Amino acid sequence: MAFRKWQKVSVKSGSLLHTSVGLLEIGKIEAVNENDITNKDAVQAGFTDKKQLLKSFTHNSTGTFFKISVRYHAEDPRIKLREQTGLSEQQFEELRGRLERLDLYSKQGHWTEKILFTIKDNPNLHAIGIAKLTGFEKEWLKLNIRKLKNLGLTISHNVGYELSPLGNEYLNKFFPKNSEMGV
Repeated sequence: MAFRKWQKVSVKSGSLLHTSVGLLEIGKIEAVNENDITNKDAVQAGFTDKKQLLKSFTHNSTGTFFKISVRYHAEDPRIKLREQTGLSEQQFEELRGRLERLDLYSKQGHWTEKILFTIKDNPNLHAIGIAKLTGFEKEWLKLNIRKLKNLGLTISHNVGYELSPLGNEYLNKFFPKNSEMGV
């Protein structure tokens, strides 16, 4: 169970959500009055009591409370993807094509190689640091690093990012000279 306070619902029942514990399926979503939230509800949502749950919303004074049922659906498929190594030439070419499309359709131009090498050379550096090194805006950067993560190339930590085994193998295969010396 989870609680959110929104102006309008931002998830759909039946959709899947990537989380640190895996894929969660969104179940029933219902608007609730603050008075209808019980201590039992709060504990099921991971809080010690209702008071702690309500305190977590003090930064968000407007909106409606929503009670959301969630259930574990499956392991995050990106974890298995990022651990892959020894891909075939065809698999690597498909990955390369996807990265080329990200570059081609970006208003920022070619960015994927620059970001991958910056992460490789600066493991666990936070988004602000990567933004300073690359010249990209932080929020744009976070959104686009998520695209690399969805391809299995990066790993997000509480603070910062690192290349996955797949990301390292990709750089070593397609940019062997740069991978040895850094960019």
